Amino acid sequence: MASRNRIFVTGSGAVCAAGMDPQTILAAVLAGQSAIGPIRQWDTTGWPMRDAGEVAGLNPRALVEDRKLHKLIRRTDLFGLHAAGRAIDGSGLLAHRETQDAAAAAITSDRSGVYVGSGGGNYQNQYDYLPLLTESHGDLQAFGRQLLDTVNPMWLLRTLPNNVLGHIGIRHGLKGPNACITNHSVGGTMAVIEALEALRHGEADRAVAVGHDAPIEPQMLLYYHGVGLLASEALRPFDARHDGSLFGEGAGALMLETEASATARGASVIGEVLGGGVACEAEGLFTIRDDGDGVARAIEQALADANLRPQDVGMIVAHGNGTPQSDASEAAALRQVFGAAMPPVTGFKWAFGHLIAAAGILDALLALGALKQGVVPGIATLDRIAPDCEGIALSATLRAPRSDVGLIVCRGFAGMNAALLLRAL
Repeated sequence: MASRNRIFVTGSGAVCAAGMDPQTILAAVLAGQSAIGPIRQWDTTGWPMRDAGEVAGLNPRALVEDRKLHKLIRRTDLFGLHAAGRAIDGSGLLAHRETQDAAAAAITSDRSGVYVGSGGGNYQNQYDYLPLLTESHGDLQAFGRQLLDTVNPMWLLRTLPNNVLGHIGIRHGLKGPNACITNHSVGGTMAVIEALEALRHGEADRAVAVGHDAPIEPQMLLYYHGVGLLASEALRPFDARHDGSLFGEGAGALMLETEASATARGASVIGEVLGGGVACEAEGLFTIRDDGDGVARAIEQALADANLRPQDVGMIVAHGNGTPQSDASEAAALRQVFGAAMPPVTGFKWAFGHLIAAAGILDALLALGALKQGVVPGIATLDRIAPDCEGIALSATLRAPRSDVGLIVCRGFAGMNAALLLRAL
């Protein structure tokens, strides 16, 4: 394989129920602490499910200082902007640009991209209309006459799925290539892969990749429960008692940079993105192949993209969402790809819930932190491995990785699967 630009990670940011930054979140995971608890955004008395990984005591100004902006964005956008801002600040890019003359600073801005994976389908976007729909009793003419007096005129701007993308560019002066990906759970992981490819092919010198979501809302919970995807008690990936997933909310962000760019400004490097792969099983919205075909193909693509062998992988962060069929088929895929060369396998959703569009990217930055410490976190809710998940190297306690390379697996609706390979530096 011909040599390509190496793509480094020079900054990271995150927020979820377990903390407001990657270090705090990872510390909770390593300590075996789960931040999943009772939902407080509405009264869940009598509901069939009441728990999620909710960011407690949310203070919008602690996430985004600009109070004027709060009128134009949603809860999920606050998370995304916070994580992106921390990743950008941590990379030192803005401080570096301030030292440049006007011409050089303009080039830096033009060569800095933004790639965002967002949850574009949240039902709360429509809640502003519900009171008026009730009052109009099905009379659409009455509904239309009162619409402008009832619904906030900024509704459209608040609900745009690319709000985080646009406001990152505006706030930080990043004018390079950009994309907003709304592809369920693989959105954030795909944002990293798209940014990786843009930098490899010279479209930009650096790019921030973000995943954000806030799926904890009444309709979302009811519908996921209705199709049997939510756990009755706890999120137990690969465990004999696994019976579903639980929502979490938050965001993760990584600042990616070409080796030449990072070296030129003396940036601190925390990791390297080695490769990625995406594969679709294309068999239905909820259909999952028992043999894990899509997962296996995504992993194999990522390995080929990174020019690595299965035995080079030091640890695997599995999707591990706790639903029996997903866990079993993911285990089948890992057995197929790795066989006897299986590294330690872990997962993080038990600690803060399934963040949907932000799940994969949060897993990725936590994997980098764990590899840097030389540990593989345990799955604290793992008691007894489910029979159809045996054969993969799971543990409830800390272990050592066998190398500094991590594989992150991410899955979404419609048979979408993504895999990402990173190295801690």
